[in-house]
Amino acid sequence: MKPLAGQRVLRVAVPVPLHGGFDYLAPSDTPPDPVGHRVLVRFGRRKLVGIVVAADVDSELDVDRLKSAETLLDDTPVFDADQLRLLHWAARYYHHPLGEALNTALPVVLRRARNDQTPSRYRAWRIAHDEHPTDLAARLARAPRQREIFEWLASAQAPVDHSQLKERFTNAAATLRALVERGLIEPVERPGGLIQGRMGSAPQLTDDQAVAVAALRAVEPGFAPTLIEGVTGSGKTELYFRRMADILAAGGQVLFLAPEIGLTPQLIERVQQRFAARIGVLHSQRSEGERGDVWRAARAGEADIVIGTRSAVFTPMPRLGLIVVDEEHDGSYKQQDGFRYHARDVALRRAQRAAIPIVLGSATPALETLYNAEHRRYGHLRLDQRATGARLPPIEVIDIRSRPLLGGLSDPLLARIETQLAAGNQVMIFINRRGYAPALACHDCGWIAPCTRCDAPLTLHGGMSRLQCHHCGAAEPAPRRCPSCSSDQLIALGAGTERVAGALRSRFPDVAIARFDRDSMARKGRLEAQLADVASGRTQLLVGTQMLAKGHDFARLTCVGVLDVDGGLFSADFRAAEHMAQLVTQVAGRAGRADLRGEVWLQTRHPDHPLLQKLLAGGYRAFADAALAERREAALPPYGHLALLRAEATREAAPLEFLHAAAALIDAGGDPACWGPVPAPMQRRAGRFRAHLLLHATDRAALHPALDHWQTTLADLPQARQVRWSIDVDPQDLL
Repeated sequence: MKPLAGQRVLRVAVPVPLHGGFDYLAPSDTPPDPVGHRVLVRFGRRKLVGIVVAADVDSELDVDRLKSAETLLDDTPVFDADQLRLLHWAARYYHHPLGEALNTALPVVLRRARNDQTPSRYRAWRIAHDEHPTDLAARLARAPRQREIFEWLASAQAPVDHSQLKERFTNAAATLRALVERGLIEPVERPGGLIQGRMGSAPQLTDDQAVAVAALRAVEPGFAPTLIEGVTGSGKTELYFRRMADILAAGGQVLFLAPEIGLTPQLIERVQQRFAARIGVLHSQRSEGERGDVWRAARAGEADIVIGTRSAVFTPMPRLGLIVVDEEHDGSYKQQDGFRYHARDVALRRAQRAAIPIVLGSATPALETLYNAEHRRYGHLRLDQRATGARLPPIEVIDIRSRPLLGGLSDPLLARIETQLAAGNQVMIFINRRGYAPALACHDCGWIAPCTRCDAPLTLHGGMSRLQCHHCGAAEPAPRRCPSCSSDQLIALGAGTERVAGALRSRFPDVAIARFDRDSMARKGRLEAQLADVASGRTQLLVGTQMLAKGHDFARLTCVGVLDVDGGLFSADFRAAEHMAQLVTQVAGRAGRADLRGEVWLQTRHPDHPLLQKLLAGGYRAFADAALAERREAALPPYGHLALLRAEATREAAPLEFLHAAAALIDAGGDPACWGPVPAPMQRRAGRFRAHLLLHATDRAALHPALDHWQTTLADLPQARQVRWSIDVDPQDLL
């Protein structure tokens, strides 16, 4: 039964784990082209916000079976045609329901049924004259406070948000009123969520940087991916800035992706001091309202530069002229649950569709990126010297077998820390494990505090007071006696950031110490404050996880200690050694970046491991060459292509039964081939048993038809009713 005359049918992508769109009758006030608009629909017993992906469709259902969409929420579409095409591609490539993919691309405030796409407006201030009045000095000679604020606003070369002015000048209201009455400044409205930058001077380029900038500018217009591979401290960011300046001068917008919020405070400050541009920032520590304002401003073309983490890759920018992906190798760009996209790869596709350049930067590029550069799919620029002329620090190995450790620290490392602190320098200790210790054990009977829901021990926190699972979040007080034998001889096994920081405080009680991890930096503004203390020199000792591993530049940081990388040498994940080499290289690069000579000390129980020796002797490129040769022999990425089918259930046998049935749907002995199924390395997590089936193809073109087949058949398997399952294309974590 076709719709009656005047009735229109909309296809709506709804944020549910079901593929395909759902048909609804259009509301009476639907515009001629509603594609890309949000619409409120009833789905089962719930009301959900969906996205119109097609209009005036011929539904396969009879019209009397179609529900009416309740409300069209927008006057203009939230996604334009280019964004919808990109998101359609991403949903198909990662084999994820389109409705959930579109929902991921929206800020949280627009996932709700509110008709509000207008950015908030905030008061800002600007000088009321293009030039300083000739008699300014005389007019404000007796009002130094007014003169200070006036000159600061004049130097900004653009309106300054009232909030920024309040941060710099306390109790400024009366002074502002006086300046307004004198006709020297005036208030203006600005889009909410944006930061105003100031035009700053560019540093002198080194010879290597000048050659690289010329090469970037010589690239033909259109899609042009370029890898900048530069040693730590080589000035990759300055290359980004020169290319950004070109795009901004031509009226374009720039999207700058950084992997973690730990990198953004220094990056934001550098961008703000360099460009007289409107800057938006998108990451998890900004409020929902702030992120919504930035998204709306970017969509309206009011944000010139957007700096953000993974999800910022979907930010609408109508004048987008350049994408920068800093630390492109970082695993944080891969979403590990739900819509499992890789922001770097989505950014490449977005740049290709928009026919614009994209720059990928890293001191330790991903092996897949190096492969593409070597095969001339990407341009490849190398910076082999630090911009300051400083030498890369040597990495010395400390064999800790049979050595006593103080909170994870060996005597030789403690001696080097003491020497550097006595010289007034800063020291960073890197350990990629938060908490006090990885486990609590009984010295008498060997009992280890387990998580009752995961195949993992509970991690000690708060000294020895609290136990927490880092996999499911379960928490409980630490026992005073062993539950197994009643002994009071409970000991902490291993060390985390809390224990290391505590050991350093006991050894160096007069030295200011800062701990950088997810627990200590959870409060908004805490990270920025701690980094400011380090930059000023007030903090001499830094202890942290990956939050400190890359991107930071501290002039007096001369010594780095790396405590635990051995796990990366013996992991079940074939990427673990690559991640270990990247971490060691990045952490080592924090030392000696200015005029002071740096040193790096690596503690290990396996000093003779061949991959570690390759890294220490020849640097990251020597390691990468050896690792690529191994990948070639094993037909692993980039020489093969993978997809991981995960399954989990409360019954132990159910995931393997489902995966065996899934494997039977793939032609045995062909391309692609099934590897497994096998129990996951951590078989039980959050009370559910997990198993994996790896699909391997030598040709990417062969992989996706098999995944398409799975997508349409897996849900119909009898075993599917007993499990949760998901497909992860190009998995970065096999654990």
